[in-house]
Amino acid sequence: MTILVTGGAGFIGGNFVLDWIAGCDEPVVNLDKLTYAGNLQTLASLQGHPRHTFVQGDIGDRALVERLLAQHQPRAVINFAAESHVDRSIHGPGDFIETNIVGTYKLLEAVRGYWSGLPDGGIRAQGRAPTESQSPTKDSFRFLHVSTDEVYGSLAPTDPAFAETNRYEPNSPYSASKAASDHLVRAWHHTYGLPVLTTNCSNNYGPYHFPEKLIPLMIVNALAGKHLPVYGDGMQIRDWLYVKDHCSAIRRVLEAGRLGETYNVGGWNEKPNIEIVKTVCALLDELRPKADGSSYAGQISYVTDRPGHDRRYAIDARKIERELGWKPAETFESGIRKTVQWYLDNPEWVANVQSGAYREWVSKQYAP
Repeated sequence: MTILVTGGAGFIGGNFVLDWIAGCDEPVVNLDKLTYAGNLQTLASLQGHPRHTFVQGDIGDRALVERLLAQHQPRAVINFAAESHVDRSIHGPGDFIETNIVGTYKLLEAVRGYWSGLPDGGIRAQGRAPTESQSPTKDSFRFLHVSTDEVYGSLAPTDPAFAETNRYEPNSPYSASKAASDHLVRAWHHTYGLPVLTTNCSNNYGPYHFPEKLIPLMIVNALAGKHLPVYGDGMQIRDWLYVKDHCSAIRRVLEAGRLGETYNVGGWNEKPNIEIVKTVCALLDELRPKADGSSYAGQISYVTDRPGHDRRYAIDARKIERELGWKPAETFESGIRKTVQWYLDNPEWVANVQSGAYREWVSKQYAP
């Protein structure tokens, strides 16, 4: 049996592919467009691996996707492919519309054609995966769509956390494009019967994170002696999820999730951005102290808030715990320490990902 992963050279997708190959014997076909955030160095340990097939390409290339499906006959497609950075969506929403909406539509149509040609029969138990000796059938096939909590909009300080029943109220071009893709996935299930699953996760952090996002940006800038830009008053609250915990949740949903259902995945770690930045600084003070003994926190610089900045996100992850028995393994304290240590231990990966175009964009967007 084989799975097809889209966006498997990105941050979450790359971590998922690495964990999947390490944890089971099932091959992975990995389709990634290799935009600025796709990085094959993340998958360097899999070079030449007999169970990992990498294909550079776009989910919007329907002919390519149809060829891969016909050739490899996957029993599941897991869709990580997306443009995902809010700031970039504000300055250039077109790419987000094209990939997250149009690309998802074309992917769904290619998958629907493949699925409709699969034989009937197979395992009918809700969500149970087929064994290695079985070929995919209409009953055993799954399409798992990975999405974000940002589709729900912003919470007031006293609002309960986002549950799967919350209505969608996206506030950025990014979250609006992801909301649209979620609705397409739902519609393809209810209209055509495509066996889909959707996960909506909170903010991920961990190894191989492209350094335009908050935590890796703070680590990289701190070590380089640069400003640590914090939007507005820094009191925007997010729920933080260690990426390897997210990967384990996706595996569990793929294994046992109920068809057509959405599962919110969170880390139960609501924290304001400024607290995250100060935690990173404190860990760097401990693990890589400055020669002059000063704290990295002295590099914090408050910058103008971004337009439409959501004030608070929080995930209610009780459904996935109740129905599927999943809980995060990492606390924020253990996960953030592992993350900072990983960046300290992998300066070559960091240096290689910081190419000229990226440095120019960051310098323009985050000038204090």
